[in-house]
Amino acid sequence: MMVNYKLKQYREEGVDVHIAGVMPPNKVGEFQVMLNVLPSVGDFGHQLRHIGKVLSFLFNEHSLKNARPLFARFFLSDVVNQQKEMLHVVGRVLSCPVSYIQQPPLDGSKIAVWIQMQTSVSPAEGFPDEFEHNGYVHSYFTSRPDVSVHPEASYVQTHILLREYENRLKQSGCTLAENCLRTWFFVRDIDCDYPGVVEARKAHFELRGLSPDTHFIASTGIQGGTVDNRTRVLMDGYAIKGLKAGQIRFLYASEYMSRTYDYGVTFERGVAIDFGDRRKVLISGTASIDRQGAVVHPGNVELQVLRMWSNVEALLKEADCSFDDMMQIIVYLRDIGDYRQVVKMFDSKFANVPRVIVLAPVCRPGWLVEMECIAVKAVDNPQFKDL
Repeated sequence: MMVNYKLKQYREEGVDVHIAGVMPPNKVGEFQVMLNVLPSVGDFGHQLRHIGKVLSFLFNEHSLKNARPLFARFFLSDVVNQQKEMLHVVGRVLSCPVSYIQQPPLDGSKIAVWIQMQTSVSPAEGFPDEFEHNGYVHSYFTSRPDVSVHPEASYVQTHILLREYENRLKQSGCTLAENCLRTWFFVRDIDCDYPGVVEARKAHFELRGLSPDTHFIASTGIQGGTVDNRTRVLMDGYAIKGLKAGQIRFLYASEYMSRTYDYGVTFERGVAIDFGDRRKVLISGTASIDRQGAVVHPGNVELQVLRMWSNVEALLKEADCSFDDMMQIIVYLRDIGDYRQVVKMFDSKFANVPRVIVLAPVCRPGWLVEMECIAVKAVDNPQFKDL
């Protein structure tokens, strides 16, 4: 049965609302939503109030009726001064895990929001970060190390975050290796602190049997901060319980990119998850890299964007998907001066895909731009349960 793709864009209360969704007849609908505030709305307080109003409207929006939020991320321009006020407003309208990240939107606003939503899903009893439907349990994790107890460098904080995540997964009968499909590591100073994240993750994965001979986890490692400047690393994660053998496939696009392990890091380029009625593809943070693991087109952001698109397209093709199946994009830029050129390119190629472009240096100085995305395609897999 074909999935009906619904793309919707409108402006409400000074906020541009972009929705991409799949709504198969008589089956589960899922949606990716991006909210981008118009800079002309005013100061942070005004922008936040407008976001709050739009969030209230959103859940009554016709195409989203009966859908509930599963996860949200707020991209903030000044998290130290903004998060407390954010918590007061957002807590009234979002009953799901929420991640707050210092990654300023580059359109001139102070807030942007990404929300994942799904119909026919219920909160798991006793676990507010889990949602159930049809035998699958979707789990979202947001964590920041307790720096009052652990003020150490990024290496130790990364170990702490991974142990905390494993303990949370264990409560639900899950493991990092079997159930976690996607992680995000936000590093306060990417050029200084990322090596510690890389080494800690590699050491932790080795202890859990995650290796080039088994698999790693799709991931993005990018600059991003939180309120306490002693926090060197933040982590978000996504896991699914209830998948069977054959439902998960990792993506490499080896004709375009090297394996990540070849240059010392441990994550997968992407992962495809097959359900009975659809395939969901999660593409990791992807930059302008070649088969030898080298930066392609150093210093030229336009050519880097083109190579990055080629790499992402190759990963999607490996999952039998294309750019037409994309439902969400996050773009990370190292240099604010590249914004006008990059946004013009994305406006031309992905005008209808919900997206946000933020200031967030990539893990290698030579990479000027990176993107991640989510794609969904209709499939017919009678051996698996529908989403």
